[in-house]
Amino acid sequence: MMFHAENPAAGPLKSRLREVRAEIARTGTYTHTPGELAFGARVAWRNSSKCIGRLYWRSLRVRDRRHVDTPEGVAVECVNHLRDAAPGRRIRPTITVFAPDRPGVPGPRIWNEQLIRYAGYEMDDGSLVGDPRYGRFTTMLRKLGWPGGPGTPFDVLPLAVSIGGGSPLLSTIPGDAVLEVPLTHPVYPWFERLGLRWHAVPAISNMCLEIGGICYRAAPFNGWYMGTEIGARNLADADRYDLLPTVARAMGLDTGTDRSLWRDYALVELNIAVLHSFERAGVTMTDHHTESRRFLTHLDREERAGRLCPADWSWIVPPISASATPVFHRYYDDRQLSPNFVHHRDSVDRGLGRCIALS
Repeated sequence: MMFHAENPAAGPLKSRLREVRAEIARTGTYTHTPGELAFGARVAWRNSSKCIGRLYWRSLRVRDRRHVDTPEGVAVECVNHLRDAAPGRRIRPTITVFAPDRPGVPGPRIWNEQLIRYAGYEMDDGSLVGDPRYGRFTTMLRKLGWPGGPGTPFDVLPLAVSIGGGSPLLSTIPGDAVLEVPLTHPVYPWFERLGLRWHAVPAISNMCLEIGGICYRAAPFNGWYMGTEIGARNLADADRYDLLPTVARAMGLDTGTDRSLWRDYALVELNIAVLHSFERAGVTMTDHHTESRRFLTHLDREERAGRLCPADWSWIVPPISASATPVFHRYYDDRQLSPNFVHHRDSVDRGLGRCIALS
């Protein structure tokens, strides 16, 4: 109904409702038209309360791959998604939608949280090389047969794709599909020697796209990075790469007292390095001040259109210099609207537990 209300050229609603009801009576479900699918995916982004970058929701490119019905095919299209999302290093918002769950016919699952993430190798001495967030996931993949990468802090994990309740197919992502940016600093030459880098396409792949009661559990989607996602979270969080002490020591800061604000100084310089590096590489990225202003523009447009714009304050407000951004100084309506991207605890979560338990 929303599709017809916002797209008057879509044709008569009553006729479409008759078709849907007849298909549900025959099969127990119904099939979205390409137009309904594209509109639903864009509105799901518009309704995502945790996303600050929704101003360009109408520009989302929708890759309809509902006909792909094998794990191998899904893996290939995920790789194609990564290539299509970054032509000439300019990131464009993209979603690839695979077959939904149907009565008695489960759709595909992508086990990875994002299409590109780095391994976390748990060492015999209790230490970890790589990203601690993916330590358990890395262990699971190795139990399923992945031999592991070179053992660097930035080894790209393989894709894990399944259909039904079976074990997943593991598929290595080709290097040409992984756009990465080596990190340097505009002032500190020693920063480059840290050997840091990060991937450029943040393609979330473990959320269900729900449109009109239909669940597309495999629907990876991406926008572009805001610098703080990398510099203030992925590389800085104590339970991730925990680089603030390393950067602070290299800067010669006094880390023996909190009152020196060494974490704050190091955090700013780490974020400067991320923004500088992506700009130097010609890869799309935004900063938290610009994106905060863009979000308020989006909010104003939605209100003028008579629509509620849900927003989770704890996610919309940036993790650095929060009160210096305009999104900090107000509250928002945080409601779950549909269509949307949602998390489901399903067989994939249980399968993860089973695989971790293997000896």
